[in-house]
Amino acid sequence: MSFRSLRGGCAALALIVATPALAQPPSAEELAALVKAQAAEIAALRARLDKLEGQELAQNAAPAPAQQSWQRPVPQVAQQQVSPPLVITPFAPQIVPPGPADLDVTQARAVAANPAGVTTEWGAGLPVFRSADGVFTYKPRGRILVDVSSTFGSDYAGRNTTTTGMRALRLGLEGSVGPHLFYQFESDFSENEVDIVTAFLGWRNRLSSKVDYDIRAGHLFNDRAFEGSTGSDSTPFLERGVVSTAIIPQRGFYGIGIMGRMFGPNWHASLSLTGDRIDGEQATNDSRTAAFRAHWNPIRTDRSLLHVGAWGFDEALSSAATALTRSTVIGGRFNGAVRVSTGELLGGRSTTGYGVELGGYTGGLWVMGEAGRRIARLDGGRPNFESKAWSLSTGFFLTGELPPYNPRLGSFGQPNVLDPVLSGGSGAIELTARYENLDYTDLVLGGDGWAATLGVNWYLNSFTRIQLNGIHWHTDNRAGTFTGSDDGQTVSARVGVTF
Repeated sequence: MSFRSLRGGCAALALIVATPALAQPPSAEELAALVKAQAAEIAALRARLDKLEGQELAQNAAPAPAQQSWQRPVPQVAQQQVSPPLVITPFAPQIVPPGPADLDVTQARAVAANPAGVTTEWGAGLPVFRSADGVFTYKPRGRILVDVSSTFGSDYAGRNTTTTGMRALRLGLEGSVGPHLFYQFESDFSENEVDIVTAFLGWRNRLSSKVDYDIRAGHLFNDRAFEGSTGSDSTPFLERGVVSTAIIPQRGFYGIGIMGRMFGPNWHASLSLTGDRIDGEQATNDSRTAAFRAHWNPIRTDRSLLHVGAWGFDEALSSAATALTRSTVIGGRFNGAVRVSTGELLGGRSTTGYGVELGGYTGGLWVMGEAGRRIARLDGGRPNFESKAWSLSTGFFLTGELPPYNPRLGSFGQPNVLDPVLSGGSGAIELTARYENLDYTDLVLGGDGWAATLGVNWYLNSFTRIQLNGIHWHTDNRAGTFTGSDDGQTVSARVGVTF
């Protein structure tokens, strides 16, 4: 029974008591006193009922803890269905954040503060655009690397030159659609030529809470060797070492094909199958290259890490790529005269290369050793030709930064500068040293050589650097213009911006 029904019943009872036909006839005085008393009781009862009804209304107005089945549902605004986000943490804290192709949707939504349209976040030198729901991301990207090089001390005047060049002049884009689909495209305009470098479409997902993967298809950069897997804008020296530049497929650093990568908490592994470069010969079959690489960090703390890696490739050569003649720079990229040469080598059928990596860091000090071998198989019953290379490099950050090691990929990235110059600080200063050795003497006309490099890197911020390398080199070629034992020095400098 509700309070409103109870109130009506009490009023009826009062009316019955006050009706003369239902009681003994009272006197005038008794009737007046009775009416007065009943009126007071009814007033008091009404006050109590009003109070109780007010409490009932307050309780009914309070939100119910759970909607009952008989209650009418409140209309809801339709929302876009989004797949569960893929959460990936691809980089270590000591290197700059990744681009949008490496960000998950959850991170994108956290940045998107404008539900009415596109949001913009200023990243490493360029803006990152995101849709309001965080599903779509887009970012321009590029790099400018300007070099100058001077060589002296050689017995050959033709090697003592001063040259300039653009090591890289790239412009491209990267982005993602949802938590799984991502893409990247980049062209290089150095040496007065347009060269498509990276161009792929990728898909990523999780296998478990600790293991994820991605698959890329397109024009792909090799995953091979430590420095060979590090971008030209992130190497601690002006040029990669001889393990990366000599123990390499005949097609070079890029090829069109497919690559699958898997990532764990302290390891990664990749497997790829590629053909020729995007501008390769189209009148014959492509060369076919199958490659793998894996790295493992058995020790990893906030301030130290151990890196172990291995890689390899097997290459079946196209009929248009049987010339295996190789001439590898060892005194810097922009002095083409300072090279170690194999001499003329024709009639190649296939090659196989492999190598190992061992290194790590503690605090601001890092060390990395690499070694590799390439076996070239020749036609006509000739014996195989073996190339051998190894290097040992180190560096130390004087300003307290950790080395920009990426534990997800087992390579170097851009450093996280603690006190950027553009914020009034001193930037980051890194001292570097490397020894590298290359041996082609398995061939009758093959040469050998080595180089020792001392360098200093000044990082103005996470994407701008100035580098200086001093190289003492030695070559002993048996063929070509500059034969015999020769030594010299090369000083090279670079100004680089990556965005």
